[in-house]
Amino acid sequence: MVKVAAIVLAAGASRRMKQAKMTLAYKGSTVLGTVLTTLHSAGIDPLIVVIGGARDAVEMALSELPFGVIRAYNPDYEHTEMLDSLQIGMQRLPDETDAFLIVLGDQPQIHAEVVQALVHEYETTGQTLIIPSYRMRRGHPWLVGKVQWASLIGLQAGHTMRDFIQQYQDQLHYLVVDTSSILEDMDTPEDYQRAIGEA
Repeated sequence: MVKVAAIVLAAGASRRMKQAKMTLAYKGSTVLGTVLTTLHSAGIDPLIVVIGGARDAVEMALSELPFGVIRAYNPDYEHTEMLDSLQIGMQRLPDETDAFLIVLGDQPQIHAEVVQALVHEYETTGQTLIIPSYRMRRGHPWLVGKVQWASLIGLQAGHTMRDFIQQYQDQLHYLVVDTSSILEDMDTPEDYQRAIGEA
């Protein structure tokens, strides 16, 4: 059985939200707590959370979860890109991990069924770079197999996840899904209000 972890990117400063979005209330939990609970219910283990902004509040929210997570801290979260946080999270991956999911911490709409479908696609096809797609638009989470890890770790400062995707354009495997949730995240107060209205 394959071992698939998740790296949840939750280190941002939430500038556009104007408050710590990871700890905003959502479905009886928090935005980040909902993401992690969905991943946990989908059987993903371990769950690695990269934190930065509002660290104390995020730590408290994590401590209230009924299951364990691995914490990784990006001390330079104010000045770094998503890739930097991902590389920090990758340092905490157990040796026996076969693949990991790149998950946005501000995407509480994530469906366990999509997560499980990504893992199933990896298990059955052997594809090592799988991205969900809804109506020809790619979303999150992404699945990255071990064969690509060295390239991710090796990307230098100033590069982005887009650069990584372009590097492996010919190896991308799209998993078509029937939910727009893969496209949704929360950057502004309006995004949040829309999300809790739909929850």
